[in-house]
Amino acid sequence: MGTLSYSRAGVDIAGADVVKQRIARLAASTFTPGVLREIGHFGGLFAAPGDRNSYVLVSSIDSVGTKVLIAALLGHHRSIGIDLVNHCVDDILACGARPLFFLDYFAAASLAPAVLEELVEGMAEACAAAGCALIGGETAQLPGIYLPGVYDLAGCIVGAVHRDRIVDGSTIQAGDVLIGLPSSGLHTNGYSLARAALGLDGDPEEARRRLAEVPAWTDRSLGELLLEPHRSYLPVIEPLLDSRVIRGLAHITGGGLAGNVARIIPPGLQALIEAGSWPVPQIFRHIQEQGQIDAHEMYRVFNMGIGYVVVVRPEDAPRVQQLAEGWIIGSVVPAGEAEARAVVHGVS
Repeated sequence: MGTLSYSRAGVDIAGADVVKQRIARLAASTFTPGVLREIGHFGGLFAAPGDRNSYVLVSSIDSVGTKVLIAALLGHHRSIGIDLVNHCVDDILACGARPLFFLDYFAAASLAPAVLEELVEGMAEACAAAGCALIGGETAQLPGIYLPGVYDLAGCIVGAVHRDRIVDGSTIQAGDVLIGLPSSGLHTNGYSLARAALGLDGDPEEARRRLAEVPAWTDRSLGELLLEPHRSYLPVIEPLLDSRVIRGLAHITGGGLAGNVARIIPPGLQALIEAGSWPVPQIFRHIQEQGQIDAHEMYRVFNMGIGYVVVVRPEDAPRVQQLAEGWIIGSVVPAGEAEARAVVHGVS
């Protein structure tokens, strides 16, 4: 049957990229003078009405993906609410923005009050930690679209950044250094592949049994490891935002390390990421072994232990590395004939 891949697990990254390019063209036809960047960065930037020379609004919308299926199997939902908020906070943070307010969308076949309350508890906790107001949302009951016991959760965040403090990668130069910050696990991406690799898509009772197992290399159950909340990088990045040492920020979500770092690298340059320059958490190796997944596919799908990348000048790297507690994982070089804006070297 060959090795397991994201496409075989039901997720077509390449196809999604093509569709996104078409969507971006349609969206561009609606742009008004307040829009400051094309679609493709980690957040949409819009000049605040009546304040066009100072603050810019930054927004992002996302979901937790099929991680909700793990939560449903185990009956633990609070961390999913934390996941959603932290993912969105990290997205707009990549533009240099601090969060202002957040809204959520919950959809299921029928209302499960206890589940919804647990999710909102998690969202409220994460919003409070980020200094972000949870100001509303939508609860949709859609029988016929969703299966009983299954739900979807999405969130929209709006933040702000001073116009001259926007972080978009435009000042990145050859010689700059990439500092990778550790993830807390899978975060909110790659769960369709992880579930397939770990045999969690079949009988629910068998899936629960597997999730309750404690692998030999840890003292936590597989379910606990998979539900570990998405880390918020606001506490370590915010102190650096006003220092002007940051040239680029990348949130490592769907598309893996190279795919997300490429989003901030200017034309004519390439980010070279060195595999092996940081310790890959055992959970990723476990998924790879169980699913017999090709190493290159792992780096294309998962964060592999790096949840955020900070690009700085070489002279600023030691300070940032110490404050953010990360690893130097690569550098920026002239692209030459290369087409890719970012690549991971040494994958085996």
